[in-house]
Amino acid sequence: MKINKVSFEKSSSDNENCPKTKLFEVAFIGRSNVGKSSILNMLLNRKSIAKVSKTPGKTKLINYFLVNDKLYFVDLPGYGYAKLSKKNKFEISEINKLYFKNRKQLSQIFLLIDIRHEIQKADLEFMNFLQSIRKKFIIIFTKKDKIKESMVSVHCKKYIDAISDFYSNKYFISSSKTKYGREEILNYIGKKSY
Repeated sequence: MKINKVSFEKSSSDNENCPKTKLFEVAFIGRSNVGKSSILNMLLNRKSIAKVSKTPGKTKLINYFLVNDKLYFVDLPGYGYAKLSKKNKFEISEINKLYFKNRKQLSQIFLLIDIRHEIQKADLEFMNFLQSIRKKFIIIFTKKDKIKESMVSVHCKKYIDAISDFYSNKYFISSSKTKYGREEILNYIGKKSY
């Protein structure tokens, strides 16, 4: 898939305010600070179309990016950030759950996982939620550049083995810094007939 045209479309505070089109949506979700905005910028080849922050929990809205006038890349609020208030955590959880349960335009889900960490409770809970509503997802391991090259496949195998009871899909490895994985992920997205 070649990215020819990208524009920020809108931010939505809930499912009701999402775009009223029938265009397919490719969703990106993960724990706070996993690098969702950075991956989106890398995939879209735009330096800061998605706002990147060093402070976890900054994305609290559903952000829509129109790609090639054919589909949306959707940046969802990160989950699992401990320092947010209970109220904020609940609001983000509801935004995400309602989006995944009700959004008929949703075509693909990419679940972003920081390659440096072992499986986290928040990730497992979110995977279980997606399973409970029968939504398939593809894992993208982020921040490949943050660990030694020799450890990349070791970390990935260990993680995938830990969830092998319910996850048998392929996965991607990425680095927003080096653009590693960009073509592979875009080609995978492009295989759908949009």
